[in-house]
Amino acid sequence: MTDLGSSRPTEQTSGAAYDSDREASAWTGWVVFAGIMLILLGCLQAIQGFVAIFDDGYYHVTSGGLLVNVDYTAWGWTHLLLGVLIVLSGAGVLTGNVAARVVGVLLAGLSALVNLAFIEAYPIWSVIVITVDVLVIYALTVHGGEVRDSSR
Repeated sequence: MTDLGSSRPTEQTSGAAYDSDREASAWTGWVVFAGIMLILLGCLQAIQGFVAIFDDGYYHVTSGGLLVNVDYTAWGWTHLLLGVLIVLSGAGVLTGNVAARVVGVLLAGLSALVNLAFIEAYPIWSVIVITVDVLVIYALTVHGGEVRDSSR
């Protein structure tokens, strides 16, 4: 029989797909942008919640004209709670936490849905928040792992 050599490759291939010496690319800025925008988005949600809780007459339509027929106090508490959770998730994203990234994507999607249901009350504000939600989801899903890689 002919000896064809060792069946093991001569090169180290076990970590080739997961190169830990990889330098951070310029796309890392997108994840930092997403973390900062999550914090800003949470603050905007909280402001929207406080306005709905304390000043029912501020919005253009009555609560019966909204997609979901509940009073503005319930909307306010929903926005306020969502805002606090989004701020916490944004802080976690800035530290490179993978779980915070996943929660950030879920909360940004939930924020977009809540603002879509709230769009009749304050259309311009809701469209701006939905747009920021979409940008955050893009940044976290496409370039999310790069912050963790650059923090090593």
